[in-house]
Amino acid sequence: MSGKEPLLGTLKVCIRSLQEGSSPCTDTSPHIHPFCEILEMILRKGIKQPVLGFKRRDYWHWIEQLPHQVTHRSMTRLSIMIEKTNSCEKVLRVQGRGRYFLRQALNGKLLAVTIQQLVRSPRLLEWYDPVTSILGNEDFLEPFLSMMLVVTEMSFSLDEQNSSFLDESWQLPAGTVLQKLKGKPLSFQIIRWKWHDGGLYKPLLPYLKVIQEQIPNFQLQHKHGHKEENVGRILQGGRLLYNLRYLGQVNVGKHGGKEVLDHGIPMVLDKHLPPQEVLFDVKETEVLVQQKISSKQVLFHYSYTDISCVGRRLDSNNLFAFCIVASPETPEHSSFDCLVFQSNSEEESEEIVRRIAVGFKHTEWFV
Repeated sequence: MSGKEPLLGTLKVCIRSLQEGSSPCTDTSPHIHPFCEILEMILRKGIKQPVLGFKRRDYWHWIEQLPHQVTHRSMTRLSIMIEKTNSCEKVLRVQGRGRYFLRQALNGKLLAVTIQQLVRSPRLLEWYDPVTSILGNEDFLEPFLSMMLVVTEMSFSLDEQNSSFLDESWQLPAGTVLQKLKGKPLSFQIIRWKWHDGGLYKPLLPYLKVIQEQIPNFQLQHKHGHKEENVGRILQGGRLLYNLRYLGQVNVGKHGGKEVLDHGIPMVLDKHLPPQEVLFDVKETEVLVQQKISSKQVLFHYSYTDISCVGRRLDSNNLFAFCIVASPETPEHSSFDCLVFQSNSEEESEEIVRRIAVGFKHTEWFV
């Protein structure tokens, strides 16, 4: 009998969040990217890699073979979609093509059909390990297909024009939107336009002169409410620290992967410990947590090599957590602790998680 599969539980939460949002679901939805990431993890989990050969299998490899394996009336639209993906010049890598196809399948309500066609193709279904995968396991495949049928009933309107970013990320980069806005007016904000003496920041003068030649009444203005937006930040020693609440920690066992956060965070919340006001500093190679009352007292001090994962639950947007090795000096007998923090907003929580994730990559150059 198969146990529970955490990815299916997370996928269900993502789908519920999408259903509760506005329709149709667009790229501006805060839940579309987590949904796509979890979906991709499920499609990749347990794919058998060839023993010999340099080509690493990905889910797109079996998708593009579906027209040659299955003859079914629903394959017509699917074949057109696969051909469109293959002919798209904006995606160059296998990862990008797979993601481009999934976005088309969401828009065209063909995601469930794609999985159904895989089930009708035993040769391709054998790509998945029946023990470690979801698609190769009958107990997991059935609920996954049911969720895909639910997704098929939902309405999506994802941008298929801007797709070059899919080779690297699910997130639409800020610069990519310029392709659509060519020739249209842009609004922007200047972070600094005043110098320390209150005068105009001199590097802006030539640009301001050009603008005022075209718009004589143009003036730089203060943005009201700026201080309110940074209420969750504290400036200390020239660094901007996050003003957070530390909710506690719990031991999550021998595994420190991101999936343990789904039960690690609720375990901490169930303790009902009094929140502790802290200052959270995300540095280049480490994370530093200090008491807010006495900022000189350091509560935690972890380098990125000590942190095994970081993330947040989709049903608790203001909460995030990371796992650390409990006893790094004896790794063979060590376990992992999950530390939970509460931020001031969903955006702040997402920003901190992203900065710590970037820290992992930076640390590779120091290890």
